[in-house]
Amino acid sequence: MNTKLENGINIGWNFDNSYIHLPEKFYTRQNPTPVSSPKLVILNEELAKYLGLDIQALKGKDGVDILSGNSVPEGASPIAQAYAGHQFGHFTMLGDGRVLLLGEQISPKGERFDIQLKGSGRTPYSRGGDGRAPLGPMLREYIISEALKGLGIPTTRSLAVVSTGEIIIRQTPLPGGILTRVASSHIRIGTFQYISAYGSVEELQILAEYTLQRHFPDVAGDGDRYIKLLRKVISLQAELIAKWQLVGFIHGVMNTDNMAISGESIDFGPCAFMDSYDPKTVFSSIDHFGRYAYGNQPKIAAWNLARFAETLLPLLHDDEDKAIEMANEEIRNFFKIYNGFWLNGMRKKLGMFGEEAEDESIIMDLLSIMEKYKADFTNTFRALTIDQLCGMELFSTSEFAQWKEKWQARLNRHGRSKEEVKQLMKENNPAIIPRNHRVEEALEAAVKRGDYSVMKRFLNVLSNPYAYSAEQEEYSKLPPPSTEPYRTFCGT
Repeated sequence: MNTKLENGINIGWNFDNSYIHLPEKFYTRQNPTPVSSPKLVILNEELAKYLGLDIQALKGKDGVDILSGNSVPEGASPIAQAYAGHQFGHFTMLGDGRVLLLGEQISPKGERFDIQLKGSGRTPYSRGGDGRAPLGPMLREYIISEALKGLGIPTTRSLAVVSTGEIIIRQTPLPGGILTRVASSHIRIGTFQYISAYGSVEELQILAEYTLQRHFPDVAGDGDRYIKLLRKVISLQAELIAKWQLVGFIHGVMNTDNMAISGESIDFGPCAFMDSYDPKTVFSSIDHFGRYAYGNQPKIAAWNLARFAETLLPLLHDDEDKAIEMANEEIRNFFKIYNGFWLNGMRKKLGMFGEEAEDESIIMDLLSIMEKYKADFTNTFRALTIDQLCGMELFSTSEFAQWKEKWQARLNRHGRSKEEVKQLMKENNPAIIPRNHRVEEALEAAVKRGDYSVMKRFLNVLSNPYAYSAEQEEYSKLPPPSTEPYRTFCGT
């Protein structure tokens, strides 16, 4: 482990890099490409402190040089990771085309975190790209990842964004940016797919053992540890997707390379939050057929997990037919596990204590009414929470009146006070989400005018979305009506 004194300043880097001890097939050593004029535009001070880093030192020249890739801290071992994946159902060789893993930071609590630079230059996996990133999409990832953290959803996080002082060319010239991303690891389903397709069974076993030791040490020594690895990843993904669905989050590009074994949300290109409830909602400009629509996310997760299970077949059993049978049994359990997480979460959103057989029908009836009347997903549950049932069409309908009667009867049967019900609902229904128009407002101010105050105010209210504070009232308002559907882009 190492801590570097940058010109006498202790920044606090404490690297212990385990991934580089895997076979060289797994990665390529590569240093970041320097940029001309880096400038720190935002630093996550809370996260920096948690990681054991000195905030003022990070803001100084030496810190910014590291966050921009202009220098490599002592103890770091920059690499680009190799992986593959199914992108919109088609398998292809991928890898970190514009991302470098500096190393693994050990926090003061002894936790291990990957420190990545996104937009730090070309790698052997760039596939013709320039390895750079526009400033706007890097700020977008910062906003969304920190919003998910506030919502209580497992996610990679953002430590900092720097502007590079350089212009990169996409469809138009854009200012460049580099994001410092923090994750439990960047091992993906696609990492296993890459070794399964291009490596040996021995290398696959090495990856599985490494993953077990890093993420699931409680079962690492078990004789049936590989089936337990599959089981744990299935459970983590089921819980993650349920959490997405419960707040109306649409990832937008659920390729297998964008699913982390750790169960964290990762890669925030065309993601967005749903306004009007509609399971068919798609925002991504490249998802022409709705493969990754809101309502399809659980199905896609199961499909991706089946691809993960396929990679593990040689480790599950010497008899391939038996291995397939074992894997299928675990994959079939996904929807049962997912439905359990989702149903329990929906009960909490509606203030339901305990369990009753008719709970699911009550929940589905409400969603059906919401879809019929194009009700806003977040604000419907917010209104139910604070008992302000006005201003939305569905609240004045006979369907809703009948539903409300059933709902109230359900609540009354468990004898909990109104205060207890309201508290449960407040803890599970965010008062605000990162509304798409607010995200765009913050990005426009930052990128076009160099005004980061809009983004910082936004991040402040998003840090505790369950506060129901007066400050959050303004951010709960819907965007003005538009004839054009909202579209998001991959941010390449």
